[in-house]
Amino acid sequence: MYPMPIKSLRSLWPAGLVVAAVSSLLLPVSASAAPPPPLPGPGPAAAAYDCSRTEGPWNCLAQCESTGRWHVNTGNGFYGGLQFKQSTWVEHGGLKYAPRADLATKKEQIKVAEEVLRNQGWKAWPVCSKKIPKEIREGHVVVHVVKAGETLSSIARRYKVRGGWQALYQANRKAVGSRPDELDVGTKLVIQKKTVPAAAGSGG
Repeated sequence: MYPMPIKSLRSLWPAGLVVAAVSSLLLPVSASAAPPPPLPGPGPAAAAYDCSRTEGPWNCLAQCESTGRWHVNTGNGFYGGLQFKQSTWVEHGGLKYAPRADLATKKEQIKVAEEVLRNQGWKAWPVCSKKIPKEIREGHVVVHVVKAGETLSSIARRYKVRGGWQALYQANRKAVGSRPDELDVGTKLVIQKKTVPAAAGSGG
C-alpha cells in the first residue's frame, strides 16, 4: 500500500494538522525526538570542605555537621550544632546545661564536646573531623584580632614571627588585602602556634 497523496490528506484534515503531519515525516529522527534521560549513576564528587582557619575547630565542625545551626533538631536522633546523640550528651555531663544539646548554648555544647574529645578523640565525629584542616584540629595556630593602632610590624614583633611582618602578611594576604600598611581593626590574623611566645595569649 502506498501513502495517501498530500492532496487527499488536505481534503480529510484541517490545514494545520496536515502541516504538522508532513513536518513530522520530513524531520530527521534526531531533530524530532527528545534526548533520552541520563542513566543513573554516581553524582559529582563532593567538594572538599573549606573551613577558614580563623573559625577554630568547633565552628568548623559545626559547619560540617549542621551547617552551623547550634540549636537544630531535625528529628534524626542527633542534636545541636555538633550533632550529639542523646546518650553521648548525658554521659559527658550535658544534663547540667540542658536536657538536650540543641537546648544548650553554643558555649555549653562546646564544653561537652571537649569532654567527648578527651574520652573518644576526633573519631566521635568520624566524617566531619577528617574534613577539618589538620592544623586546626590539632590546635597549631592562634588567631590574633587586630586592635586600633596595631600594625603588621608590631604584631610580628609581639609574636616573634620568623620572617617579620612580611612573613605575617604573606600568611594572611587574603585577610589583609593589597595594602599591608592599612590594617583594618577587627581583621583576624592566623599565626602558627610554634612562633607564639609562652607568655603571649591568643587575643590582641
